[in-house]
Amino acid sequence: MLGYRAGVNKQGQLDNEQLDRLRSKVQDEVDSGRMPAAQFAFAHDGEVVLTESFGTATGSTLFNIFSATKALIAGVIWQLIAEGSLAPRTLVREVLPEFGTEGSTPEWMGMITLEHVLTHTGGFPTAPLGPPKWDTSESRREVMSRWRCTWEPGTHFEYHPTAAHWVAAEMISAVEQRDHRDVVADRILKPLGLEQVVFGEPAASAEVTPLVALGQVPSAAEMKELFGIENFDLGEVTPDILVAFNEPSIRAVGVPGAGGVATASGLALYYQALLHNIGGLWSPQVLADGTGTIRCTMPDPMTGVAANRTLGLVVSSDDGQSAMRGMGPTVSPLAFGHNGAGGQIVWGDPETGFSFVFLTSAIERNFITEAKRILSIASKAGLATRPVSS
Repeated sequence: MLGYRAGVNKQGQLDNEQLDRLRSKVQDEVDSGRMPAAQFAFAHDGEVVLTESFGTATGSTLFNIFSATKALIAGVIWQLIAEGSLAPRTLVREVLPEFGTEGSTPEWMGMITLEHVLTHTGGFPTAPLGPPKWDTSESRREVMSRWRCTWEPGTHFEYHPTAAHWVAAEMISAVEQRDHRDVVADRILKPLGLEQVVFGEPAASAEVTPLVALGQVPSAAEMKELFGIENFDLGEVTPDILVAFNEPSIRAVGVPGAGGVATASGLALYYQALLHNIGGLWSPQVLADGTGTIRCTMPDPMTGVAANRTLGLVVSSDDGQSAMRGMGPTVSPLAFGHNGAGGQIVWGDPETGFSFVFLTSAIERNFITEAKRILSIASKAGLATRPVSS
């Protein structure tokens, strides 16, 4: 059984045996028709040490990274916290006065803080916002004025696929007085030279691999055997909704919780910046807090496992449940990251100094199959970063 293996890899060397197992797993997914295109990348000490592409992908192919986009929003928020423009306890209404004032729970909506937003404890996980209302800041805020809470903020964790980060993006825009896409580009992507990470409309010459829905939904028997129930509500994160991100108009909006595109190497370098504060973009104290301080340990209702949410990311922790948080069981307890829908895997591990990213164009309809694939790939990647003798 795979499991966490202690040991510090200071040289940035990868275990070739584990790498071969990782390659074989990804290649098997491609050869069997379950994955049209894929990439993975390892980075260490501020540089990409290995990147490989599979199927129809090339080294410059961009992939939809879905919720891995949330780490970009977090990076901007941490800068604004250090500058004093925002704080974890900042009430959303201090920045967006209309927020939730016209809904059915204005008192609860008035209690929501930035920390609630970034830890998915605000109480509005399915608040609706889509085209054409999401096209402008004005129309987004008008929709947000009618949102309501389904529980008292701070009393329950439930993943907010897109709603919470629309709020975070509007708070960024209000503070900076400009579009959230421009802020992410100017504060994060350009200073770090991350041309292979795009938030908003990619250049006309960019190669964005199309998303493809494959497989079959789990049967009632499979659901009953694993979860004790015969049906499961995926909410916003359905294959049809995910495949809609093939539309250039949707990518152009810059959905702050899901709309980024990137190469595996580009995203791995972003996590190197988070591991080493490359360019000094962040206050060391705020960066350490954002990547390491667990502010929410309430259980995820989907898994029953502690959510382990920081101000924007997820931490592996030492409770033996890292696999349930998408990073696999072989990263260190200090590892942090944020995966994306469809099987995108993204983490950085302070113990080894490695960051790892796996991206795919396959949208697996059977989320049980997807979960098993994530576990297998993430586990092999974590072992590849560990010294052979430890």
